[in-house]
Amino acid sequence: MKISMITLAFAGLLTTGSAFAAQTAPPTQAAQTTVQSAGQWVPPYGQAVAPKTRAQVYQELVHAEQDGQLDYLNSTLYSHG
Repeated sequence: MKISMITLAFAGLLTTGSAFAAQTAPPTQAAQTTVQSAGQWVPPYGQAVAPKTRAQVYQELVHAEQDGQLDYLNSTLYSHG
C-alpha cells in the first residue's frame, strides 16, 4: 500500500514538473538587455525612468481624486456586486 502511494506521488511529481517546464520559454535578447550591469532595471524601450518625489506622487493622487479616476477605479475594479 505504501509503495503504491509513493509511486503515485512520484508519478504526479514527474508529470507536473514536466508541465511547468514546458511552459517556460528561453529569455529573449530584449529581456536580457533590460538589466544594466549596475543591477538597475531599465524599461524595454531603453529609456530610464526618473524616480518621483513624494510631493509628485501626492500631486498625482490629488489630481486623480479631483478628476474622478479613483472613483472610476473603485467602481469598476473593486466592485463586488
